Amino acid sequence: MAQPAPDLKIPSSTTTVSVRIIDTTSRISGIPLAPFVTPEIKGFTELDIPAFSFLIEHPSNRKLLFDLGVRKDKENLAPKIKDRLETGGWKVETRQGVREQLEANGVKGSEVEGIVWSHWHWDHTGDPSTFDSSTALIVGPGFKDAFTPGYPAKQDSPIRESDYEGRELREIAFNQGLKIGRFNAFDYFGDGSFYLLDSPGHAIGHMCGLARVTANNFIFMGGDSCHHGGELRPSKYLPLPSSISPNPLHPSSSAPCPGSLFEPLYRDDDGTKPFYAIARLPDGKGVAHDEDEAEETIGKVIEADANDEVLVVMAHDDSLLDVVDFFPKYANDFKHKGWVEKGRWLFLKDFKGAVKE
Repeated sequence: MAQPAPDLKIPSSTTTVSVRIIDTTSRISGIPLAPFVTPEIKGFTELDIPAFSFLIEHPSNRKLLFDLGVRKDKENLAPKIKDRLETGGWKVETRQGVREQLEANGVKGSEVEGIVWSHWHWDHTGDPSTFDSSTALIVGPGFKDAFTPGYPAKQDSPIRESDYEGRELREIAFNQGLKIGRFNAFDYFGDGSFYLLDSPGHAIGHMCGLARVTANNFIFMGGDSCHHGGELRPSKYLPLPSSISPNPLHPSSSAPCPGSLFEPLYRDDDGTKPFYAIARLPDGKGVAHDEDEAEETIGKVIEADANDEVLVVMAHDDSLLDVVDFFPKYANDFKHKGWVEKGRWLFLKDFKGAVKE
């Protein structure tokens, strides 16, 4: 028996924002999965993923971006990161910068008041220098101490000075005494329309976003709080259904997929734990900065994910590529279009090599 979804206790508000999900045209492949999650599931060992950004538009015409994907000129990444990509043998491609996409579709880049970095990793930071100096760069707690100055002032920095030079570098302090679910929250516009959520673990200063798109419907911008739907589901709130539709193993089929196919992959007997947990590798070889904090953050995300009124979009969730409408279209009507239900179990496609049909 599934437990009811937790009440996130989101303060009521009549002010909403418009959200457009941007497929940044970034594609990243060849990254081993093992440093991210455990246990290993047969047939799924590498990530081949997009990178999403979000345009948030307030009714006052204020605009924010949440993440930027990979910069188009990846040869200009900080040398520390460029070397890591080359030695890792990862394939990275970006066809169009986020500002290019905005302006090709009638949104002036000069109107963006701030770029929120969910965190400092290269596949989220894009190239803020392509935006006007009036556009602030907004980061999470601990960022300035850990990462400034950037390259070249500090040769081994993972970010560049040009990312923040000449613009406001604003570090969020979660000191409003506000909670959304179990997240410490920051009410960005001061009217309940968009919150930043303190979500440490994966990286220093990691933040998520929560946008109110109708009075009671929300889009959760997850950054890298998790890297695969199998870290969120099943849960005690969302047990694996006996019949799964749309069929994740055969998308063109109208026949549902039996949930029992995936029972051998459970981490517990009753199927109320997600398929994956955070990888804990020796010698700091795992991806998470702090595995305990990362697991705690995922637990908080699971509570948001259990609500049908919340569309959870992780930055690299390739299972949503054929579900959601991307920029320049809007995502505010996700509830009416059934995106939560359509996308919830599609990540199971990645386990095709591990099940017997």
